[in-house]
Amino acid sequence: MIRFSRCLLIGALASLGGVLSGCASLSDANGSRLDLVQQRGELLCGVSGKIPGFSFLSPEGQYTGLDVDICRAMAAAFVGDPDKVQYRPLTAPERFTALRTGEIDLLSRNTTHTLSRDASGGNGLSVGPVVFHDGQGLIVPTDSGVRSLDDLSGKAICVGSGTTTEQNLNDAFSARGLPYTPIKYQDLNQVVGGYLQGRCAAMTSDRSQLAAAQSGFSDPTAHRILEERLSKEPLAPAVVGGDQRMADAQSWVVYALIEAEERGITQANVDAMVAKAKGDPSQAALRRFLGVDGGLGSKLGLSDDFVVQVIRATGHYGEIYDRHLGPDSAVTIPRGANRLADDGGLMIAPPFT
Repeated sequence: MIRFSRCLLIGALASLGGVLSGCASLSDANGSRLDLVQQRGELLCGVSGKIPGFSFLSPEGQYTGLDVDICRAMAAAFVGDPDKVQYRPLTAPERFTALRTGEIDLLSRNTTHTLSRDASGGNGLSVGPVVFHDGQGLIVPTDSGVRSLDDLSGKAICVGSGTTTEQNLNDAFSARGLPYTPIKYQDLNQVVGGYLQGRCAAMTSDRSQLAAAQSGFSDPTAHRILEERLSKEPLAPAVVGGDQRMADAQSWVVYALIEAEERGITQANVDAMVAKAKGDPSQAALRRFLGVDGGLGSKLGLSDDFVVQVIRATGHYGEIYDRHLGPDSAVTIPRGANRLADDGGLMIAPPFT
């Protein structure tokens, strides 16, 4: 009875379709959010919408970016259509509540995987594989003379509230015994606004977000990102904890993107690779991966050719990265730790067996 009343309250306060269906899922101990998504035929995906290169709403009204393509890959795998996504822009403080209440099915919003977010005694999320290895940094005016953290002693720092960024900033300054004044804002746009208006001597965020923000400054060269990293920030998608089927499906879609790059299977050649697998019974691993020999997809509650659906929709992980963060993109971030493991990076997929 308590659950039923809670769902009615949530439904009265928010979008009836997504939230009531979310409550139904949470009330059914035997159900999975994946079933709900497939019945609905659409994925509700939480994003930022304000970070170029990751999730950004264009003037034409289209969401683009690495996080957005993760949503599209999930929709391709879950319902067979990458365009069947409703994007929900969320601030950092809103994102976990949106998952808990069922406003969204999946969060793909530059979210750092931490113990407190993963643990049942914390946010209780089921966090997927890392899709971007990042680190927190600081950006300052080029002519400020600031070259290190020590130079910011006693200064004001613009930071987003309700994030690991805020805690990391405090940890870094406390560890060195440096005083500072945090100027807190609700989202990245407000943090950027405060910094550009001169309310603080520096702005801190993930280095990827700093690069995205800098790309939109009227004179990007008038600002520089300091070399020091304040933290490690493994960014990953997430779903509600305790839903094994949804968590498994989320994880293996990301692994499929990485495995496809390892195998050289691209958006352009995926159909040719399927034909090759069908024509060569000796290619056992390839046949399993592409669903020619069925079984793997059904273990996840997905179609056996879910990998093919995903790669047709977005290309492999490297294609997604290059499209949004590569040298020809508007926000260029060297791939670094996000290279494949064979290339000296950290991206690797477990076996598809």
